[in-house]
Amino acid sequence: MGAGYVGLVSIDLHLPQSGSLKDKRHELRSLKADLIRRFGAAVAEVDHHDLRQRARLSAALVDRHAHDLALRLDDVERFVLSRHEAVSFDHRIVFKPEDLT
Repeated sequence: MGAGYVGLVSIDLHLPQSGSLKDKRHELRSLKADLIRRFGAAVAEVDHHDLRQRARLSAALVDRHAHDLALRLDDVERFVLSRHEAVSFDHRIVFKPEDLT
């Protein structure tokens, strides 16, 4: 029996309305909470910690089927785009955990 599939997406955000690191953290907390609640994603800020108008998040999802996982990753990307205009998705990958060994 397989271990399912893991999907990762890297989200690069530009937050022009953020006037301080406090503003940025507030926005990121809200976005991360929504991604966790709506999609069951594991989310972490992975870069640009000291910049007030930029952030890079990584989001991970797990599913039994690669096709379903790809659709869920599409949903994540659409959701982030609906909240932020200045966003890009630099990396996206779907793999089986056993492929790592």
